[in-house]
Order: sequence, then C-alpha cells, then structure tokens
Amino acid sequence: MAFTHELVAECLQFEQAFCTAACPFNLDIRDFIGKIRQGRFNVAYKAYQNTVGFPGIVTALCPEPCKPVCPMKDAGGAISLRELEKASMAHARSTDPDNYNVPSKGKRIAIIGAGVSGLACALRLASRKYQVTVFEKTGRIGGHLHEILSPEVFMADFELQFKYESYELRLNTEIIVLDNLGFDAVYVATGKGGNAFGLEPGDEFPFATSRPGTFIGGSVTGSDTMNAINHGLNAANAIETWLKIRSMAHPYTPVTTKLPYDAVEVKPAGIIVPADGKLYTKEEAVAESQRCLQCCCDACNRHSPLMNYFKKFPKRITEEVQVSLTPSSLDGAAKLATRYISTCTHCGLCKEVCPKDIDTGKFLLQSHRTMRKQGTMPWAFHEFYLRDMDFSIKEAGLFRIPPGYDKSSFLFFPGCQMGASNPEYVVRSYRFLLDRHPDTAIYLGCCGAPAEWAGDEDIHSDVINGIHDNWIKAGKPVVIFACPMCRQMFGEYLPEVQAEFLYSFLELPDLSGNREFEGITASVYDPCASRHEPALQDHIRKLATAAGFKLDPLPMEGNLAECCSYGGHVAITHPPYTEHMINKRIVKKDTPYITYCSNCRDIFSTAGKQAWHILDIIFGIGDGSANGLTVTERQTNRLVLKKQLLNEIWKEEITLEDHGKRLEISLELKDKLHKNYILESDLLQVIEYCEQSNRKLFDPDKQTFTGYHQVGNMTYWVEYKLKGGDVYELINGYCHRMKIEE
Repeated sequence: MAFTHELVAECLQFEQAFCTAACPFNLDIRDFIGKIRQGRFNVAYKAYQNTVGFPGIVTALCPEPCKPVCPMKDAGGAISLRELEKASMAHARSTDPDNYNVPSKGKRIAIIGAGVSGLACALRLASRKYQVTVFEKTGRIGGHLHEILSPEVFMADFELQFKYESYELRLNTEIIVLDNLGFDAVYVATGKGGNAFGLEPGDEFPFATSRPGTFIGGSVTGSDTMNAINHGLNAANAIETWLKIRSMAHPYTPVTTKLPYDAVEVKPAGIIVPADGKLYTKEEAVAESQRCLQCCCDACNRHSPLMNYFKKFPKRITEEVQVSLTPSSLDGAAKLATRYISTCTHCGLCKEVCPKDIDTGKFLLQSHRTMRKQGTMPWAFHEFYLRDMDFSIKEAGLFRIPPGYDKSSFLFFPGCQMGASNPEYVVRSYRFLLDRHPDTAIYLGCCGAPAEWAGDEDIHSDVINGIHDNWIKAGKPVVIFACPMCRQMFGEYLPEVQAEFLYSFLELPDLSGNREFEGITASVYDPCASRHEPALQDHIRKLATAAGFKLDPLPMEGNLAECCSYGGHVAITHPPYTEHMINKRIVKKDTPYITYCSNCRDIFSTAGKQAWHILDIIFGIGDGSANGLTVTERQTNRLVLKKQLLNEIWKEEITLEDHGKRLEISLELKDKLHKNYILESDLLQVIEYCEQSNRKLFDPDKQTFTGYHQVGNMTYWVEYKLKGGDVYELINGYCHRMKIEE
C-alpha cells in the first residue's frame, strides 16, 4: 500500500529536540536529561563526555544555544542544561574516560596545531589506537583557550581525557609545507589566522580538502570554540574513513529538526536554583531535569484515544498493519494488528492534531476494507451493527412525502439512532419542520456509517445508492440533518446533496419563556463528526445560552472534539477500550454536558454523567438522566417511531409484533443481554426453533429446557421455561462465534 510509506515519511516522531538541533555537538539532550531524571549521574556523564570530548572545557565555555530555543523559556525558564552538565560531572562515580585494550592500528596521522580542535581530533584517533603526532609551532598547547579560560581548567581537562591515551607532541615545531610529511593522513587545525596551506574545506564533505588524505577544520576555517572542538571530533571520523577505504567522501550533516513548537505540550514550572548558589545537589538536579518537556512530536499519542491507549505512533502502527495485511507466518494467518485496526473510532482527531495532517484513521479504514475483502476481519466485530443497520433500513425504515405533495423542498433525515434513543426527538422535530415547511419529507433509515466502519464497501454502496434514489424521487430536496455523522457521510459520498442542520431552523425565540435551566453551568460536548462544522457548534451554544445555561468550555472541543466511544462501533471489538474512553470523557469537567448527538448523550448518561441532548432542552423532553434502554428496546423504539409517524401524518395503521409479551425476562438478565449485544428477538427465534424442531434438552430438577440455534453467523443458547400459550420465561441466554457441525 503506497499510503503506508507516505504516512510514515511525513511523521515527525523521530525528529530531534530543539536543543539538540541547536547544540554544536548535537548532544542527545533528551537522553542525557532522561538519565539525570533516573538519578543515573554516572551514565549521564559518560554520554556527555563521549559526545563533547572535553566536558570540562565545554561546560565552562558553551554559550548555551539550547536556551533560546527551549519551549520552557517563557514557562518558568529554559532548562539549566549547563548546571545539569556540571552536576553530572560532580556526582558521577568516576570521571575517568573509558580505557579499552585495543591493539594499535598501525596508521600514522599528523595533526598540525595543538589547539582545542587539533587535540579533540587527537583524542578521538588516539582512543582508537592510531599513532598520532601533534605539531605545535608554539611552546604550549591549548591555542586560543589561553585567552578565554583559566589554564587550570582546560589543562586539567586535557590531562584527564588523555589519561589512558598516548600521542606524540612536538612543540615549537612549525610546519611550513605539507609535502613529504610521511603520514597516512593529516588534519590541519592551525587556529584563527593560522596557515591553511591554501586548502579549503569542501561543501558536501566539510572537513575534506582537494588534497587526498588531508583534512582541515577548527578556527582556521572561521568556527567558534565549540564548533572547533566538534570539528576535531568529527574530522577524526572522516580521517578514519580515509584510512579504511581511501575515500574523502565522509558525510557530515549537523542535526536539524522539523519539530514545530505547537506539537509540544508545555507544562509551566519554575526553574530550580542551586541552594548553595554554585552546584546542584543530586535532588536539585533531578528536580530540574523533571522540568524538561523531552520535546518530541507526540500530539497524536497525547490526543488520539487509539494511539494513547495502545502507546503506538503512526510508524509502528503502519508497520504492524502491513504485517497483518501481508502476513509472513508459515500459515499466512498472522494478524498482528487486527484488534486496533478495528478499534479505531474514525473520529479524525489524529489528523487534526498532527502538524503534517497524517490521517492514521483513514489508513486504518483502508486496511479494514482490505482485510474485509481478504475475509480475514472477524465477522463478530461488526455483525450486530450491520444487522441493526439492516433493521433500520428495512423493518424500521420509512421514506414519505407529506400528503398533498409530489415533491419536497426539504427532507428530514434524523438518522437511525436518534429515534432509537427517544422517538419524541424525531416526532417533535418533524412536527416543527412541517409547521414551517409543510412539504418536508421524512426519511427514517441509516446513512451507511456501520457499513463504512465495518469496511464492507459493497453493503455501504448499496445503502448510499438507495438514499440517492429516494432523494431523486423526492425532487432533490435540501436534506435536514439532526445527526452530524449522517451529515459527514452525505458530505463524503453524496456531495451533490444540499444540506442543512435541524438546529439552524430552531431559532432563539422558540425558547422564550422556558427558563428552567436558568443559571445552570454546563459544558457543550461537540460530537466528533461536527469537528468541521463551526457554524453548527456556534449555533448550539447560542441555543444553550438562550435557554439560560452558563457555558464552561471543555478542554477539547470545536475542531478538537473527542469521540464519545461510539464511532467505529468498537464496543464489541474491544470493550475495555470503550470503557476507558467513556471514563476519560466524562471527567473532563464536573459540569453536566449538552450535546447534539443522541449517541453521545446516551453513552454519557448511562455512565452516570448528566447529559442533555439539545432537543431535550428545546422541546422539554428529558432531564439529562440515563434512559436505560437495552439494544432490544432501541430497536423497538424505531418501530414505535415509524408507527407513530404513519398514523399521525398519513393516517395509516400498522401492527407491531410485541415480542416482549412472549418473553418474560428478569431485569438482571435484560442487562446481561444488553451488555452482550444480544437481541431478545434472536433468543425468541432460538426458542421457537427448539420448540418446533424439538431439539432441546430438559432439566427435570430445574424444569427448564436448553437449546441452541444459529442466527446469522452467531450461535445462541437459551435456557427457558414454558409458561403456557406463547409465553416463555427466559432463564438464561448467551452467544458464541463457534459453529456446531451436525
């Protein structure tokens, strides 16, 4: 899948921190500070020492270019990296350099200039056991350091770092020409104003010169002290490449970063000052290190519920998904990422917060479709929802134009779940619309989202085509939506349909005199599908304010709206994840919520959060408490809605089969069936099959019958009693994905 590579290519997860990019040595400061956080001062010092070569000199002279780029500079003060470096040296168990027993390489390198750059190069090469000779025209080492730093500091550092290394030092020896030196490689580091021997560093390979085996760097090329040290350290690597493969083409690319500041979550914290005014104690160093933000692009991981829950970034996700789509196991059945491919709620938040607009949700949906075509996506993840969608379209579906009209200017499309939550939401809204636009048609059905989320393109296409045909029959009316998800589906798959939201028709004067909500503080919870509907979001807030509410914004709203957990129908795929999401959403604020998605309202209220649908407020329908509906009752509500509309508007009577009168079920068992997404009608079908086929077992002690039957792909088991007539008492019921071969 080409999209996989495009997705990963743009990801900024592994971009360097701002401080590392600004550091002349590109010190991995996240790693260094991470070790300080753990109290591992010795390994922190080793990391610092190995990177900069001369830690004492660098700590004393570094101009701290990391501070101006630190996101904490305006949030308590930039991280005191210099003080942490000093602390790592002071609290390390040993500051001695490593001493490796490595045999001599037998290659001879001449370094011209015993300044800080030349000695840095000598240190690296000597530690790798090359034979190094340093030529210095004066009688002392250190070069320009004598002008800016006490010799006690840098000479002590030189002595310490060369403690286990040997090199030949020739003082008072000026090199006039490079010919006939007799060395395998040469590094020219003669300092500011020194003899460059007519050489210049290359552009592509900055330490290489036009003279084979000869390299140049340090202050002679115009660098400052820190870069001079870094030149020496890196020139040693270039020299080693030359010695090994006789190539001057050793790449050196200073670390940069594409990391944007807005991808980093800033947590203000005051700077830690050493109590003695000189040096951090271990505890103070740890406290200062904890202020570090460990800058990285992790907005998706912080905000995307899926990535946060699984602790995975786009790169890891795409790798594991790719393995699942093209399994390498011997039997070809390895499906590493099936669970989280199906756990994505497709809310779009990952793309919204990503600086590169990476849409991991889109990738997972494409992957879901691929697995569906392969026949490797577990059918149990979506069968209930696809059957429920089919029920909404066929048994509970209704498409009608009001009596006396052949065409309609408007068509009300409330979606399948609003009527399931409460038929009054749809009935009162439709009455309202008919009062203002008498030719408004009604369309009870489903927008196809369940098929979209299931990755079933054929079923989804059939649903969309059916909607389109009916829209044409109605005269291509403006479609009025109550559900933001339905609007989103139409926008993507039926872009030719002109759309409006129901709530824009509910003008503020309609709320006059209704002040029962006066002074109540609440928060508007924007459904994730309304993410790119700012006018809708604003209008909902105006309606709530007009009703008397005082609004307290949520941390994530508007274009950063979070999914309530309904999207993608993940409750069956991964119940713990669904519960995790819901619990995180309802504690965002202590205030009750106002939303304009029936799924959001029902999910939150069922979890114990007071939540109103905006129609509860406008039409005085509900008090924000849970409706306690089971999946069976939600289907029944849709049938009741259809019957009520047909009777009230078209004066037609339909008879609904009341399954509840034929099954007696305790409240505890109803709750169990609901949590397992088992419809009472399916269990009734199983009982009827058992009775008609006589395929049942009788328990004389309990006086109950037990039997099973397959409905769709699912096998259901029932335990029941005969109550007389057509009434059965359901004692227990459950389902599983196994098929019983007979």
